[in-house]
Amino acid sequence: MQRHNSTQKFCLGIEATADDFSVGILNFEGSILANVIDSFMPETGGIHPREAARHHAKVAGEVISTAFQKADIRPKDIAIVAFSQGPGLGPCLRTGATTARALASYLNVPLVGVNHCVAHIEIGKLATGALDPVTLYVSGGNTIVSAFDAGRYRVFGETLDIAVGNCLDVFAREAGQRQHEGMPLGAMVEKLARGGKRLVDLPYSVKGMDLSFSGLLTAAVRLLKSGEWRLEDLCYSLQEVAFSMLTEVTERALAHTEKREVLLTGGVGANKRLQAMLNAIANEHDSHFCVVPKRLALDNGAMIAWTGILAYKHGLTTPIERSFVRLKWRLEDVEAPWVEG
Repeated sequence: MQRHNSTQKFCLGIEATADDFSVGILNFEGSILANVIDSFMPETGGIHPREAARHHAKVAGEVISTAFQKADIRPKDIAIVAFSQGPGLGPCLRTGATTARALASYLNVPLVGVNHCVAHIEIGKLATGALDPVTLYVSGGNTIVSAFDAGRYRVFGETLDIAVGNCLDVFAREAGQRQHEGMPLGAMVEKLARGGKRLVDLPYSVKGMDLSFSGLLTAAVRLLKSGEWRLEDLCYSLQEVAFSMLTEVTERALAHTEKREVLLTGGVGANKRLQAMLNAIANEHDSHFCVVPKRLALDNGAMIAWTGILAYKHGLTTPIERSFVRLKWRLEDVEAPWVEG
């Protein structure tokens, strides 16, 4: 395999906000040379932060080594190290940050702390060619509708309690489903929903531009335990209601901003039904619908590396003494001088 031009610059990005430890390596033009992900999979229940952090610490060295092999570059070729500084789970974030600090210090290169939510948007724009979209970011930990305005990504709507991905995952676990590689819990709900035929009455909770999923989940679980409805019908109904709520808020943001692109990202973005609903409202507003490929929509190191490159090109770096993690780092608190709205 031929080595890359020695004059090229590369960024190594580390993602460790939740259950995934991932390392991505990109050149400064945005070519993804490696994007290695190792996921923590609990035997029961949801993510256990300390157990996930132990997993991350255990696999970090191997994941970094594999990324270098895939990228076919040497450590000395790295110009900057980027890491997910927040938001996320404290133990997981700290493990990723410690790894990034050690690597940046050893290589004697700048460190760049990256906002996880901003990174999802930026890798989505890189992957789809979107320039100035309204973005719906939906995952197990986040549900946000945002758009760029006056130097920052602004939150137009978000969940007031649990994320939509968490809603689907918890329902699946209550229904006796178990996560395994290649089929996450949300995908199981989607598969079961295809067999649904009846729309069950469930609470629809949109409050202004914000959403609430806890009441929807509670009602769906209660009906599940009653045994009166087919699981397929409940999955179908849960999806329809949750995704209708998301689509309504996204459409309002689109109408308000008058932007010409809708970007869907995050793990839940792989759902075909959600894609179809958003595509329909984009068409109604004469906007282009973009969906991020699954490998880049999930939490991954490539998105951290790319956002680190964008920040670094605009003079933004993070001194090691200020590289503390930020568990609740809000999207709109991030200045994004690299974006032209």
